[in-house]
Amino acid sequence: LYTRVFHLLAMVLMLGVYLSSDEDRWLSIHASLGYAIGVLFLGRIVWGFLDIPYSKFKDFSFKIADLKTYMLSVFGAKKSYIGHNPASSYAIVGMMVLLFLSIVTGALAYGAQEGMGIASFLNHTWFAKMKLFKEVHEFFANALMFLIFAHIAGALLDRLLHSKLILRSMVDGYKEGDGQSVQLSLFQKAFGVFWLGVTVVALIYLLASPNALLLADNNPKVDYAKVHPAFAKECGSCHMLYPPFLLPKTSWDEMM
Repeated sequence: LYTRVFHLLAMVLMLGVYLSSDEDRWLSIHASLGYAIGVLFLGRIVWGFLDIPYSKFKDFSFKIADLKTYMLSVFGAKKSYIGHNPASSYAIVGMMVLLFLSIVTGALAYGAQEGMGIASFLNHTWFAKMKLFKEVHEFFANALMFLIFAHIAGALLDRLLHSKLILRSMVDGYKEGDGQSVQLSLFQKAFGVFWLGVTVVALIYLLASPNALLLADNNPKVDYAKVHPAFAKECGSCHMLYPPFLLPKTSWDEMM
């Protein structure tokens, strides 16, 4: 159940991150969703070290020979895996690595370019005029999305060619094949509830708390009505107050 809820929650959060990535006004939402995904996958890493059949990393198949054999037999008869096949084993680890790099570079870009969040101190350095972190963040994020779509495409292809092997288990928890049923201990169940619950609480907290440490706007607050009283008096009733150097040059020249 916890693995299935994890997949559903990860899918919803990733969709939200993707849809909120192009609008500056949704930047804090984008960051909140990104951090929530980080919490979710941090729990998945811990889950991988618990003694849970098919979910623990020790059950993953990382042998290059197994991967080669698996890929060459995609369209024919191939070995049935109750747990992760060699391709999905590499895909999951790859997604975790790319997600970590996406979150770190996203936090750096959020701080350097926007002056917000835990890396906002970078906004007061020469990094503020660079788009390095943003471009690197976009690279890792796009690579992550590509790997996710490849993972989904692989599952759909497996469903098409080997219908009994996959997908249905993500709904009802059952899979056909030779293997043992998974029985969780009380501790494992408690951790599953805690892990998923913390993810949801973290997301709600971040969305409701724009001044949280991870999201806080640390740009200096300037009262432009006091800094430019003449502009505020003559134009403030119709225009938002911006310092003159941010106004279009022709417009400012015309007003002067």
